[in-house]
Amino acid sequence: MQEKSMEVFEKMPVPRAVFKNAMPAMVAMLMVLVYNLADTFFVGQTKDALQVAAVSLATPVFLLFMAVGTAFGIGGTSVISRALGEGKKEYARKVCSFCMWGCVVIGIAMTILFLVCMDPLLSLIGASADTWELAKTYLSIVAYSGPFVLISNCFANVIRAEGESNKAMMGQLIGNLLNVILDPIMILGLGWNIAGAAIATVIGNLFGAGYYILYFLRGTSSLSIHPKDFTVGNHVCSRVLAIGVPAALGTILMSVSQILINSQMAEYGDMAIAGMGVAMKVVTITGMVCMGLGQGVQPLLGYCVGARLWERFQAILKFSLTFALILGVVLTAICYLFVDQIVSVFLTDTVAFDYAVQFAKILLTTSCLFGIFYVLINTLQAMGAATASLVINLSRQGIIFIPALFLLKASLGLTGLLWAQPVADVLSLILAVTLYLGTYKKMQGISYPAEQEAST
Repeated sequence: MQEKSMEVFEKMPVPRAVFKNAMPAMVAMLMVLVYNLADTFFVGQTKDALQVAAVSLATPVFLLFMAVGTAFGIGGTSVISRALGEGKKEYARKVCSFCMWGCVVIGIAMTILFLVCMDPLLSLIGASADTWELAKTYLSIVAYSGPFVLISNCFANVIRAEGESNKAMMGQLIGNLLNVILDPIMILGLGWNIAGAAIATVIGNLFGAGYYILYFLRGTSSLSIHPKDFTVGNHVCSRVLAIGVPAALGTILMSVSQILINSQMAEYGDMAIAGMGVAMKVVTITGMVCMGLGQGVQPLLGYCVGARLWERFQAILKFSLTFALILGVVLTAICYLFVDQIVSVFLTDTVAFDYAVQFAKILLTTSCLFGIFYVLINTLQAMGAATASLVINLSRQGIIFIPALFLLKASLGLTGLLWAQPVADVLSLILAVTLYLGTYKKMQGISYPAEQEAST
């Protein structure tokens, strides 16, 4: 491992180390946000709210690809950072190679599955007669980017485990900027509309994945994607997935919850779905940046766990939580104050606009807590606490959220659908704090953190 990386993990002052590792991750997630907003923005410039609704319907389905990439990326980062902390460089190389080829195989399988099951999928997400063909066009095209989406999302995380946050950021920047540049050309300039948005997405992910592959092929990394280093044995597969699957479940359940909301929202019309899609993008501004903070500090915390630097671990966590709270409050305030202006960028239809503003104000009530939540969940992942991570991810978008969705809709109607998420956010944060405290106490008695899973 490079000396500058060792300095970041072991010796650099905590505030500087956190900013050095987290800022590139936050910028990268900001670019993911811009990339996610770009399709909706430029499709919105067609003045066709039905196309906006179709993109809103398709987005949670596309998130499933990102979720699987996250499983390999977060799981790999956790195992690699702890292994490097223990000085097990060869094991770290095997984990990295497993992540690469796992993404390739699973990505191809998902692409085939999506294409074969397209019509049942469209029925499941609540596509109407007016949005069916539009959503099908978008999803049929973006499905081809499956393996590239997995690789991009995986290695945007894994490379941070060796202290190369800037290079991890660059891959996402290249893919997302290319998508943003191509969107207006293909959607508006060439008049390809929603198909243009999908094609731009495929090309952006292709180039993003290509950057990470070239990074390893240049031979400057201490990690490896070479097939000779690939193995599922020696607990490589089980350890990556033990952390990665709970992390991915958070994104998968987020996707499922959006699909459930859209299906429940369908009875209020396509304009309500369009409004909901835009409202969720407003809240995502805070969520994505805070998620980047959590992902950025995870390798620092994981290294401390592997090297058993508990005093530094606590200092990093305390500083990160304080910064996370300040960041969440500031971003939420900005979004709330300028919600009308943000929504107007995407929607011109007055009915859809009114829905979006109303929905966004409800969802923003708890977005100030996102930073604390994401730092805590990444802390548990850094500690190898597979069970705790699983419980939290199942709760926020599943065990707590889904019952709340139906109960609040039954009692409050349309607005009840929206209040389910703030309720789930608060209860999940309380759960995350409780699980972290219990896990940290148990970790003090574990001699070889990378060799064992912390349980709760």
